[in-house]
Amino acid sequence: MTSRQRVLSCLNRTGYDRIPVQYHAVGPVNEELMRRLGLSDPEQVAPALGVDFRWIESRYGGPELRTFPDGTTEGLWGERWSTAHNKDGVFQDIIHQPYAGITDVSQLARCREPSADWCDTSNIAEDCRRQEQFALYAGGAGHLDFLNGIGRLRGQEQVLLDVATEEAVFLELVERRFRYFHAKVERVLEAAGGRIDIVWSGEDLGTQLGPIISPRSFDKLFADKYRAYFELAHRHGAKTAMHVCGSIRRFIPRLIDLGLDILDVVQVSAADMDLKALRDEFGRELVFCGSMCVQTVLPHGSVEDVAAEVRRRLELFPDGGLIFGPTNTIEIGTPVENILAMYRAAGSLRGLTRAPTGE
Repeated sequence: MTSRQRVLSCLNRTGYDRIPVQYHAVGPVNEELMRRLGLSDPEQVAPALGVDFRWIESRYGGPELRTFPDGTTEGLWGERWSTAHNKDGVFQDIIHQPYAGITDVSQLARCREPSADWCDTSNIAEDCRRQEQFALYAGGAGHLDFLNGIGRLRGQEQVLLDVATEEAVFLELVERRFRYFHAKVERVLEAAGGRIDIVWSGEDLGTQLGPIISPRSFDKLFADKYRAYFELAHRHGAKTAMHVCGSIRRFIPRLIDLGLDILDVVQVSAADMDLKALRDEFGRELVFCGSMCVQTVLPHGSVEDVAAEVRRRLELFPDGGLIFGPTNTIEIGTPVENILAMYRAAGSLRGLTRAPTGE
């Protein structure tokens, strides 16, 4: 099977040669894997792990994003990013939030609003052709992403207050963010000519214990936006996926009603997120993605623990219904041997230059 055939069979629950896999990790983890696998380029990590997906993205063709004398860089929405180096690697943080302190919609006139006209899609058709053996996706966890995305530019605490009070500035920013991402993805889908298999979005709706906002607030403020985004994907023959962290069991029926096909990342360590229980209740309507815990078994378990967790998932989803991967970005401190054990047990690991220590 090609990767694309494998993923489509998983989505249709018609069986496959092995479970399809996804992968996300911070830069230092990629560097450790490169050393361990004898690789010379970060782009080689996903193929070595057998990842079945490739991202299709337009090129940036908008105004130049400035680099300032202090080394900080300008972001798409007018924010400024700093780069910090420490013993573990390179990390970025926002040092200027352009929407912080704004209390009147009229004040947004001085802020940058990105345009879909800045998206150069001239690469899309060739990128799709070149990677036709893979499952291709557009969008990502940062698409729509109203809570996190606006929180980074306005302040996370302020955004939670905005949701509670239905603040007019926040509602206008939701409209702007939706307008940009909907138009951008539409252009990518049109340029791809039906070759995009999945359109991704994201909204972290949960804490470890329960919803971070009420289902009522989600329904009133965001639901129509997600319905329109999902409908756009379906019109172009793509499935919909949504990255949702935390304990979000209460949102799942509504997300299905809005048109969600794939729930990502299934944070099994959060309350009410047992994978078998979710499969039993929603498995006919949803495909799940993720489920390998980056908080417990991956960083703190043994190689044998990791392999046992993988086997459990293979038993729960013998014919499809789960895209296998971590519950979020794999973080620094996760043993490389556990990461390799995870993909080895899934049957996707390639290119291992030497056996892991102790095996």
